[in-house]
Parts: sequence; C-alpha cells; structure tokens
Amino acid sequence: MVNPVLLIVIPLGLAFVVPFFGFISKKIEKFIPFVALFFNLIVSLRLFPRVLEQPVHVSIGGFVPPFGINLVAGPIGILFTVLIALVGFLVSIYAFDYIKEKDQEKYHILYLLLLTGATGVVLTGDIFNLFVFFEILCISSYSLVAYFGDKTSIESAVKYLIQGALGSCLILMGIGLLYGQFGTLNMADLAGNIKSVHSVSIFVPLVLFITGFGVEAAIFPLNAWLPDAHSSAPSSISAVLSGIAIEVGLYAMIRVVFTLFGASSILTFLMLLGVITLLIGELCAFCQENIKRMLAYSSIGQIGLMLFALSIASSYGITGGLFQLVSHTLGKSLLFLAAGYMIYRSGSMNISSFEGMGKRMPYTALAFTIGAFSIVGLPPFIGFPGKLMIVKAALFEQEMLYTVLIFFILLATVIEGAYYFRVVQALYFKEEKNTQNQKREIAPLSILIPIFILTGFIVVIGIYPKLITDVLVSSASELLNRADYIKSVMP
Repeated sequence: MVNPVLLIVIPLGLAFVVPFFGFISKKIEKFIPFVALFFNLIVSLRLFPRVLEQPVHVSIGGFVPPFGINLVAGPIGILFTVLIALVGFLVSIYAFDYIKEKDQEKYHILYLLLLTGATGVVLTGDIFNLFVFFEILCISSYSLVAYFGDKTSIESAVKYLIQGALGSCLILMGIGLLYGQFGTLNMADLAGNIKSVHSVSIFVPLVLFITGFGVEAAIFPLNAWLPDAHSSAPSSISAVLSGIAIEVGLYAMIRVVFTLFGASSILTFLMLLGVITLLIGELCAFCQENIKRMLAYSSIGQIGLMLFALSIASSYGITGGLFQLVSHTLGKSLLFLAAGYMIYRSGSMNISSFEGMGKRMPYTALAFTIGAFSIVGLPPFIGFPGKLMIVKAALFEQEMLYTVLIFFILLATVIEGAYYFRVVQALYFKEEKNTQNQKREIAPLSILIPIFILTGFIVVIGIYPKLITDVLVSSASELLNRADYIKSVMP
C-alpha cells in the first residue's frame, strides 16, 4: 500500500530542489510542479479504494496516538487530496506559457508550498500541525498574490496578510486554550475528552477556530481580502485560491465543528451565516465590471451555499454540500483559467473588453460559457446535481426555517444567472468595438489542455453524477460519525 505521507513529502521536497534544477536549466523549473502533482494525483487515486473500506493511519516516528504526529487518510481527506492534485496539476500545465521565465523559480517554489500546505491540512490528525500546514498555505498565498510586484498586487497581498495573520492568531489562541485544559493536541483524543460545548471554556476556543478559519474560507464578514487578492494575483493562482484554498479553509472549519467539538448546537447559526454570505457574495458580484472581481465575489457566494448545505448535518445535506464543493472547484478553476487567457489577449479585466471574444477565441469562450452555466446550476453540467441535492436535503427536514432559506438560495441563483449571462452576452452577442483585433486567436496547447480537461469533467460528471456520489456519501459519513473517527485513531 502507498504511504499517504508521500503526498506531503514529495511536493515539499521538490519545492526546495527547484533552485538546484535551475542551475542546470531554467527551462526545467516549470516541470517540477507538473511532476510533483502528477505523482500526488496517482497516489491519491491509488489510495481511494483502500480508504473507502477503512481509513489509513500513519504514525510519524512510530509513536502511537495521542503521542507524536499522525495522519488520517479517510474518504474526505483523500477526496480533497485528489481535488488538490488534479487542479494543481492542470494549473501547472497552464503555467507553462502563462508564467514567463522572469522570477518563475520563486513562483514554482511558492506554488508547491501552497499545495503542500493544503494537502497537509486535510490529512493531519493533529490540531497543531493543522495550524502549521494552514500557515504554509496562507504565507505562500500572500506571496503569490504579490507576484507581479506592482502597487495593486502588493497592496492586495498586505490586506490579505493582515486579515490572515489575525485569523491565524485566533486559531493559535484556540489551540492554546484546548491544550491548557486537556494536555493533548491529537484531534481524536481532544474529541474524546470534549463532551459538550455548553461550557464557556470549550465554547470560546470553538468561536476562535470558526473565526480564524472563516477568514481563509471567506465567510462573511471575514471576506474583505478576497476580491482584491483574486483580481491582483496571476490568473493561475486565482484559480487555485478560489478552487482550492478557500475550500480547504471551509474544510478546516467543518472538521473542527463536527469532529473536534461535535457542536450541533451552533449549526443553525452557521446555516444562517451561510445564506447571508451567499446573498452578499452574489449581490456584490452582480455590481462588478471587473471580470476577476466578479468571479471572486461569486466564490464568496458559493462558499456560503456550501456552508448552508454542510450545516444541515444530514447525510444527504453534507453529500450535497460536498458535491457543490467539487462542482465549484472544477467550475471556478475553469472560469479563472479561461478568463485569465482572455484577459491576457485583450489586455483588460473589464467585462466590456470581452465583447466579440466568442469569435476571436471560440474554444476559450465556449469553455468559459460551460463553466458559467455549471456554476449557475444549469443541466447537464456538474453544478445542477449539487444544487438539486442541497434543495432536496433542506426540504426533507420539513421545517419552516429551511423553506424560507431555500427561497433566498433560489433568489441568489437568479442573481447569479443574471451576471453570468451578461458575460456570455458580451462574448457572443456583442460586436467588438476595436475591429482591428478581430483576427481569430487560438490559445497554445498548454492553455487549452487544462481548460478542455476541466470542461470534460464538468460535462461528464454532470451527466453521470453517480461517478462521485458514492465517494461523497462515505465522506459525509466520516464527518457525521464522530465516535467512529475517535475509535479508528485511538488505540
């Protein structure tokens, strides 16, 4: 059996040897993330059948939990590692031509560290190492947002850094409070000792964790950093921040709420917070003229929808939330990559500059359109089954609150459709103002390959959702069965 620790060790090790390959040839550097993430994708896929039967546990140094550091590779952890490796692998191909040779060494090092941190967060079974990997993810993200080095990108990175640092401080305070009470950092051991969150000494760390992880997850009102960061970063990094980073922040929050604290009493609050986040994200996206800011606010709305679904805390609701997470990861990655290349060709982020792109860049524009239709939730794309499952899960509860919230979710979907259709209208139904640039432009293969692969996943899984639903059901079961998680880890 393949050891899950390789999913962390290989990309982390290769990140530090990128400069040595640079001494041989600068052209080799761009292939290092490609190799590392292809390896992680193969390893994750090989682990999937095994973890669906029983979680795989790794004790670093041979120390039995609760002592030492341990990794827990369950269905939800490997689901995330597959998504991280898949999107990271495709974006690394996109970067072949998108990222120029100037300072590409720093880019590839930080890129590998970002994805290593994300992988570590979803696999660790130790609350302090969760914080360590989370910091690797965040610090790499701050640096990559400032990659272009201009005033706008540096300002955005500093805003992100300040808010992220405050969130990290809150997480560390929460860890300190728990360690002071229980003398352990192992999540399963902590979960076994935390019997109720009604005590103030338990409730305060829970609030600190939700707030701290909520910054990276871009939950309202902790999402002010995201629109600036996504619009200032390279489009390849915007795809990873929106498709991977904020989902990992949401994973950390949900893992703490469900597994560590078993905090069912706070779920109604999180559900309301999710709907508020959804509405604010969609309304702000509707007002944008900058395509990347529009996509960034759209991501905030989608995270709110996922939080709502996960807070239903039923097997069907969590499955729907995870389906929506997969849908958003694939769809938003595709949208940022397609929009990024159209921005590169047009020289502007304004939606008006995309007028006539359907003729100039037919393949890229078609991919963007499919990604937009999927995010809105139109069949036969992957976004439709996820949203349908969420609505059905809420209606199954047969409570007035859920019915009212479903109304607001459907309203947000209408708003979402309005601004995405506006972009599609600019692509296909408006003539380009500058007629000198009407020459048809075909993107290079390194741009088209990841775009086509993501488009293929969106269409195929949309038509055959059963391809992933079994995995998502197992992942939902892992989150809900807190006692089984504790028993599987502790000797």
